[in-house]
Order: sequence, then structure tokens, then C-alpha cells
Amino acid sequence: MQERGRVQNPAIVLQAQNLVKRFGDLVAVDQLSLALEEGECFGLLGPNGAGKSTTLEMLEGILPPTSGEILFDGEPLKGDYRQQIGIQFQATALPEYLSVNDCLTLFSSLYRHTMDSAELVRICRLEALLPQRHSTLSGGQRQRLLLALALLNRPRLLFLDEPTTGLDPQARHNFWQLIRDIRSTGTTILLTTHYMDEAEQLCDRIAIMDHGRVLRQDTPARLIEQEFRARLVSLPADLSLGGQWTRPWVVRNGRQEYHTDDVNQVLTELQRRRVDLTGLNVRRPNLEDLFLKLTGHQLRS
Repeated sequence: MQERGRVQNPAIVLQAQNLVKRFGDLVAVDQLSLALEEGECFGLLGPNGAGKSTTLEMLEGILPPTSGEILFDGEPLKGDYRQQIGIQFQATALPEYLSVNDCLTLFSSLYRHTMDSAELVRICRLEALLPQRHSTLSGGQRQRLLLALALLNRPRLLFLDEPTTGLDPQARHNFWQLIRDIRSTGTTILLTTHYMDEAEQLCDRIAIMDHGRVLRQDTPARLIEQEFRARLVSLPADLSLGGQWTRPWVVRNGRQEYHTDDVNQVLTELQRRRVDLTGLNVRRPNLEDLFLKLTGHQLRS
């Protein structure tokens, strides 16, 4: 896994300092701090109930924090903040009768300055869809429309809240390329997702949170390297491993897995026990393994 090239001493676009959000006795976000560097894609990851949505709504200026501070370009959020950001929500209700072109026209009226419509249509690949009612779009087509609405004002900072949930693999990969294209223009992106492969593919840095706190924050590659020195040996879950081992194999996703610093030693022991090695897999731990180790939660959307 290679890390992307990093700009030396990048500017901080958005910074959260010791954010707290309480709802009565419930502390949804607890002393959270993070900073988004200009031009990066930053991933905010966590299981359901971790505080991601509440954090996102505070950073978007929708929900006021109970305490702490949010800075945009080093200054507290001001009245024109929403003119400089774009948001693709998990769900957006649009008037049923509008065409794709009507949606773009309606939403463009909400901003003082907007992107050239032809450029926006090209970026989001909407050319053939303009006369079509939005209610007839496929999942991937609708997400491209919602992305276009979030980009109308040419935002410096783009919030993407689980934008590929429910899409088929081809639509997901097509949407990933759109995100890469947008990031290449210098737009800063904050992405929430339940897909660890998505975060690993797209994000320069990530923060993994649970119970309202950030557990780890760095590049995916560095976080994995810090947490795992071992390799992961796995076999089908229903295969007998020939008695007790000094430490247990962990069953997950139909496989039994064993973390080890010495793959050859494990393979030798398996052969000594005459274990059938059909279906054997040896790999480096990935971001999903890290997520499970830190939060103890299975991934879910």
C-alpha cells in the first residue's frame, strides 16, 4: 500500500478543537479534535452510534457544539460559511416532478456564485440524464446528481456522507473515480463511509472514532503498520486444526484467522498436524482488521 504524495506544510482548512456535544445526559461527542488539510480527502470512520453523524453536523454548521471550537481558515464559522462548502447528505428529498436539469437550476438559485453548468454536467457525467425525471434515476445516477448539487457553488470543502451506500460494485467504483477527479482540482473532502476498502482507496488520512472519541488518526498505511507487525494466516472456518494452539484462532466471515510474526512456523505446525491446506490464505492485515481491533464492531451500514 503506497501513500500519496503529501504537500509540505499544507494549510489547515477546517479544524475542530475539543468538540463536545451533549443531548441531555448523553454525551454524543466527547473532546473530539481533528484538522483537515487543504486538498486532502479525509475519512471519518466509526460504527453506528460512534458520533460520526453528530460530528459531521457540527462541522457542517448545522448543529452547534455544546463546547469546543470549529475554525474555517483559522477563524470561527461565519455567516458565509455555507456558501463555501458543499454537502452531499445520505438522503435528499427533491420535488417529485423535477427533471435533472430542473434540479440543477433550482439549487443554483441558492448560491451567489455557481460553477459553469456545462462543466458541472461534464464532471458528474449527467449529459444524457438532463431531461430525465430524477425519480426515474438508478442509484448510481441519483448519487451523481446529488454530487452535482453539492458542487454547484464550487466549494472549497466538500462533505460526503456515506455517498456509495447501497450502490452496486460498478457504480461504487465509478463514483470513486469522480471523488478522485474532484480531489485532483484541489477541493478538500471529508468522507464518511462504512466501506473500509473505500476509505483505503480514497483517503489520504482517516480518523477512527467510537463512543464520541477519536481512537486513532493518521494515514491508513501508517495506522495499519503501527497496529500490526504480523501477517494473517487463514483457513476455512469448518476445517479442523488438530487440537489446541497456544493462542486461539479467530473465526470471522467464514474463515478462521491467526496473526503471526512467523508464517513459516505456523505453516510447519499445520503440516505437522496434517491439516488440509486447501483454501489457505496469507495476507497483510488491512483497514477492516484495524477497525475491528479498535472498535470491536463488525462493519455494518
